[in-house]
Amino acid sequence: MQQTNTTTYIFLAILLLLIVIICFMIYQLMQTRKAKDDAEKSFYALESKVNDLQLENLESKLNPHLFKNILNSIQSHAYQTYFALDKLANVLDYILYESKKKFVTAKEEIDFALNLIEINKIKISPLFELKVKTNINVEDKLYDQPLLAPLISIDLIENAFKHADLQSADAFISVVFEFKDNAFFMTVSNKISDKKMLKKERSGFGHATLEHRLRIIYKNNFKLDKFIENDVYIAHLKIDLLEYKTEMLASGR
Repeated sequence: MQQTNTTTYIFLAILLLLIVIICFMIYQLMQTRKAKDDAEKSFYALESKVNDLQLENLESKLNPHLFKNILNSIQSHAYQTYFALDKLANVLDYILYESKKKFVTAKEEIDFALNLIEINKIKISPLFELKVKTNINVEDKLYDQPLLAPLISIDLIENAFKHADLQSADAFISVVFEFKDNAFFMTVSNKISDKKMLKKERSGFGHATLEHRLRIIYKNNFKLDKFIENDVYIAHLKIDLLEYKTEMLASGR
């Protein structure tokens, strides 16, 4: 009888020890998971801060660059200054107020881009073929929602006016804006000049900035294609705003 009690006590002691060990392992596992979750949250918070700092740095360089190009255009064509200044006022309002926002609507960005094109038109002859087209589905629910990064259209427009062959008989610039299936599309094409462009110091800044901003903000929800076909340079940008918004909501941003 005493031996049976001893065996029972040993069994209970072992069982209790196993329960303690299992509870300790569960506790350690929970602590490990919590530490992992905290580490991931800290990482994402740090990543967000780094991205914000990068964007602030890019935008602080981008705006003065834009101002310089616009003012140079107006100065070189003084006879059209009144018209240009009217458009410039709209561009300045957008830069000073709207571009400070993290996001703007597609409508706001397209209106800004159209004003920017009007300013750039003073660089070219009235006979030069400049085609601007908009194909907007205003019924798309995301058209009026602030999901588009401000000033995202600058680089492609300015690049076309900078590198187009303005003297050739078949020269042209074409800019097409589209909003359909809750996605923003922008296609810019121009006949390439045969003249060799003098490479200025720090030139091409906007070109690198655009891709950098797109990667930081939209990650895999954009596509930027640039290619040359029959002496025509073509740039096509697509930003899938529906997918981007879905990811934003899923991540709680």
